[in-house]
Amino acid sequence: MKKQVFELGFGSTEDEIQVDRLPIQGKFPDWLNGSLIRNGPGTLQVGDETYRHWFDGHAMLHKFNFENGDIAYKNQFLETQSYRVAKAQEAIVYPEFATDPSWSFLDRVRNVFSPKPTDNAKVNVAKIGPHYMALAETPIQVIFDPRTLATTGTFTFEDKLSGQMTTVHPHLDIKRNLAYNLVTRFHAANHYRIYQLKNGQNQKLISSIPVRKPAYMHSFGMSENYFILTEFPLVVNSLSLLFWLKPYIENYQWKPSNGTRFTVIDRHSGEIKARMKTDSFFAFHHINAFEKGNELICDIAAYNDARLIQQFYLDQLASPQTELDFGKLRRYRIDMKSLKISQETISDECIELPNYDAARYSTLENYRFVYAVSINENKRTGFYNQIVKVDIQGKANAHWYQPGCYPGEPVFVGRPGRQAEDDGVILSVVLDENTQTSFLLALDAGSFTEMGRAEVPHPILFGYHGAFFNNEPSKTGAS
Repeated sequence: MKKQVFELGFGSTEDEIQVDRLPIQGKFPDWLNGSLIRNGPGTLQVGDETYRHWFDGHAMLHKFNFENGDIAYKNQFLETQSYRVAKAQEAIVYPEFATDPSWSFLDRVRNVFSPKPTDNAKVNVAKIGPHYMALAETPIQVIFDPRTLATTGTFTFEDKLSGQMTTVHPHLDIKRNLAYNLVTRFHAANHYRIYQLKNGQNQKLISSIPVRKPAYMHSFGMSENYFILTEFPLVVNSLSLLFWLKPYIENYQWKPSNGTRFTVIDRHSGEIKARMKTDSFFAFHHINAFEKGNELICDIAAYNDARLIQQFYLDQLASPQTELDFGKLRRYRIDMKSLKISQETISDECIELPNYDAARYSTLENYRFVYAVSINENKRTGFYNQIVKVDIQGKANAHWYQPGCYPGEPVFVGRPGRQAEDDGVILSVVLDENTQTSFLLALDAGSFTEMGRAEVPHPILFGYHGAFFNNEPSKTGAS
């Protein structure tokens, strides 16, 4: 009996497997050599218990390795303390984004005085200095071997793990071998703290900004000279997190009358250069930010409010009539002299999990194309079911859609020596309700036509983020 897409995409991965050569339909580019590594939940069930939200579940890495025209595949649960204990006890043991363990009152009291942050780094992957990391909003990031996917260590921005959260979208300054990330520290006095890493180590505190009620921020912006914190009116009283009477995200409250505050910080001195408010809105993802004369420009996948978080609860997603809110590509312009802010909607396309050619166009004004998952206008209900290419210059957008197929985050990989911005390939892991399995899709980024697909012998749960890593010498990198 065929499973519905909800059961396939939000269930449990049965096996960890390794396939040396996936069957391929069509053709992948000959120049594509390296590994696409994806992160996301490998199971949303533990024993007889089920997590409540798409953002819960235990991390699983999926690796597609490209070499000499062949594509190998491997999937493996991330080896963490939270996964080992949950598997051994067949129960949810550590608190996650929207699910807490079945705690007694005494357990909750113990957690106040001896909190146990999860090491379930399930959201993103990045290469920071020499380290390949699985990234989480919680304080513990997990270092893994890109060849075997085995856990080799952990990383934290601060020594004290309780009372802090971070973003899963660090900014990389490849030319200077620098990485930056934002940590929110929850204490009697709360702070936003921006850290710099040089070659993946020697973390340096760049800025520490006090805040009364911290906002939930999944990402932040960076231009050539500034960091941009977009403080949405989804805020928390830190005492609520201290006593942890509800799952993490349910302690936050939507306060639209607060508006959304942009805080602009000098990348070099750490000083606040501007603070201004605009109408309330919400976003998970900054896309790009750049400077043009006196203007600081931020492109964001924006929503009018934070209802999407509620829509990602599994009991909501289980309904075939679910209609997810549309995120739209919105541009915010900050005049750094007058401190006035304006906005415009660049495209009415639904976008989420956005990507662009960040390797070449991060912090640059002349970037043109954004790739994202989307929802087909003729199949409005259900989950994300198409990929869209948005042309910021206002020319025709492009789409990939196939009935019964649900693509994941599109990852752009540029052709070596390319001249055109969209000279490359889009890679996306697609869940196919028709075949009850998944496949890796390759689209020509220019024409947006399908080039090929590599068939995976099982369904891959709906994940979040991934990255493509070029092959390196075996002593240091991916193979």
